Amino acid sequence: MDIKPIRTKEDYQIALERIEAIFDAKKGTEEYDELDVLATLVEVYEMKNHPILPPDPIDAIRFRMDQMGITKEGMEKYLGSQSRVSEVLNRKRSLSIRMIRKIKAGLNIPADILISH
Repeated sequence: MDIKPIRTKEDYQIALERIEAIFDAKKGTEEYDELDVLATLVEVYEMKNHPILPPDPIDAIRFRMDQMGITKEGMEKYLGSQSRVSEVLNRKRSLSIRMIRKIKAGLNIPADILISH
């Protein structure tokens, strides 16, 4: 096992190719241990160089509305009047704590995403 830190794109590519080559290694083997270490190094490199930011709260709400087939009218129970729904979805009004609680409970969107902006 010749493992070194992943510092460059080339190092990253080499690690990915090696992971692909030993992906089906059996647990308890040296290759499995190598796979485990390489996967950890790749994960750290990716978090550092290609972080995945949390979604925008309004984008998350719109996505969940689409998933659940909820219309703007259906959002009134979470956000208030039809005009309030429109203001929130058009980013003209911020989410209140009360709205966040209702959305979290009803649409199952984590509060940390709803308060991230």
